[in-house]
Amino acid sequence: MQYQTGFLNHFASEAVAGALPEGRNSPQRPAYGLYAEQFSTTAFTAPRVENRRSWLYRIRPTTAHGAFKPYRGAERFAGPDGNHTTPNRLRWDPLVMPDSDVDFVDGLVTYGGNGNPENGGIGIHLYAASASMDARAFQNSDGEMLIVPQQGSLRIVTELGRMDAAPGHIALVPKGMRFRVELDEPSRGYICENFGAPFRLPDLGPIGANGLANPRDFEAPVAWFEDRDEDFEIVQKFNGRLWTTTIDHSPFDVVAWHGNSAPCRYDLARFNTIGTVSFDHPDPSIFTVLTSPSDTPGTANCDFVIFPPRWMVGEDTFRPPWFHRNVMSEFMGLIHGVYDAKEGGGFAPGGASLHNQFNGHGPDADSTRKAMEADLKPVKIEDTLAFMFESRAIIQTTDFAMNGGLLQPDYDACWEGFEKAKLP
Repeated sequence: MQYQTGFLNHFASEAVAGALPEGRNSPQRPAYGLYAEQFSTTAFTAPRVENRRSWLYRIRPTTAHGAFKPYRGAERFAGPDGNHTTPNRLRWDPLVMPDSDVDFVDGLVTYGGNGNPENGGIGIHLYAASASMDARAFQNSDGEMLIVPQQGSLRIVTELGRMDAAPGHIALVPKGMRFRVELDEPSRGYICENFGAPFRLPDLGPIGANGLANPRDFEAPVAWFEDRDEDFEIVQKFNGRLWTTTIDHSPFDVVAWHGNSAPCRYDLARFNTIGTVSFDHPDPSIFTVLTSPSDTPGTANCDFVIFPPRWMVGEDTFRPPWFHRNVMSEFMGLIHGVYDAKEGGGFAPGGASLHNQFNGHGPDADSTRKAMEADLKPVKIEDTLAFMFESRAIIQTTDFAMNGGLLQPDYDACWEGFEKAKLP
């Protein structure tokens, strides 16, 4: 698979020589009888530094379809209604793999979210799928989709080309872009649906010019197309609901394109972790891969944060994440290994936890005891990869999250057994 490297670069790619026009985005007669279409994920008048759009040159325009009708599949892919949210700390077992053929769309399960497509916020979903999508495509008109595979690789076929995403990678699909997901084996993972400002790299501030995720490590696909004259189903998420229509050809018929609104993937192993070499424990914001800013400076609509393998070397320091209550709400997932603040078990790969704003959380009693008694020599945390979707608003949970049989009833017990401090 070929890729173009960079984040928000202005790419240009053609699958057929001469398909990409020179000098004009929408010539009177594009080469080969193609149709020019602008794909915009920001307003036309957004500042140049913020503007995201691509020009697509395709075999047929996307206007050729009938009326959408409500889609009856993906019954657990729905927004929260606000009636199942509590201040309790929550943790879930992993999703069970389906025992029949279920593709990516029908395997989507919503755990929670906040806001809406008009005002910003996020949706948090998991997926468990066992079959490839073929003559169907998905289009999310409500938000861009950050896909975090946990088990099984994905091949994501988009209008602008194809990209593979294995566990340890992430894939980012722009709002409104059609795509399908192909599988070689049963697959499971996590999704953050971003209704707010598009994800971008965080500013580095005093860190300087280097560190965290490097733009050159993000990979966008090259142009690829299929010319298939057969019925294709288009499933669209619009205003919180799913809709379906049928077209008589493959929607993946873009022969050439150029622009900066494009899907991409990123290998989390390339993240350059920053940490302390003296004392104390940095805030988890130091692990931010991507951020969706809000209208409040420094307070994100959503941060995507990872906890990768790294050295711990601080002196006279409590090395696991400290106990805290936070203005941000934190949804965590585990891709593989053991999370260093939950060594006592219960937080399994494919599982999840939620600590909504201002509810105290931190390492369990067993992890705390070990950390306070440890000989503080340099230690490398290895064979683990956890992540967090962190949002400034309360994450409202769904009925499935609270009553679907995966919620652990004894999560609070991991904080039992702390000894009382002995004052003089």
